Amino acid sequence: MSIGSEFKEFIARGNVMDLAVGVIIGGAFGTIVKSLTDDVIMPVVGAIFGGFDFSDYFLPLSGGVTASTLDAAREQGSVLAYGAFITAIVNFIILAWIIFLMVKAVNSLRRKEEPAPEAAPAPTKDQALLTEIRDLLAKRK
Repeated sequence: MSIGSEFKEFIARGNVMDLAVGVIIGGAFGTIVKSLTDDVIMPVVGAIFGGFDFSDYFLPLSGGVTASTLDAAREQGSVLAYGAFITAIVNFIILAWIIFLMVKAVNSLRRKEEPAPEAAPAPTKDQALLTEIRDLLAKRK
């Protein structure tokens, strides 16, 4: 089997296509969560805690950094952008919570869709008689 045909077989598998779709949707979903965090949640958190914005919190790592905003400070030299890191952590926690809720909802739907296993029907008279004969023969041996 050639490498080309093995690759075609690999790509044609359902798992690979499912993964590709998941990655694409995950990227788009990540953008939505980033917007939710940056544009909705962080401004509310900033308003509650005195109007600060995490995105401009940084520590200068070189002496020439005098700017007050992160973008301007990055142009002047090295900075430790811990505010951006805090925002990334909040994004991750929100994304993980939303995915947890989605998986939980899908699992509950799957449980509702699966029919309960039916109880085995009672054996007929012939089956009961044959079972009794089998057990008697087993005792004789």
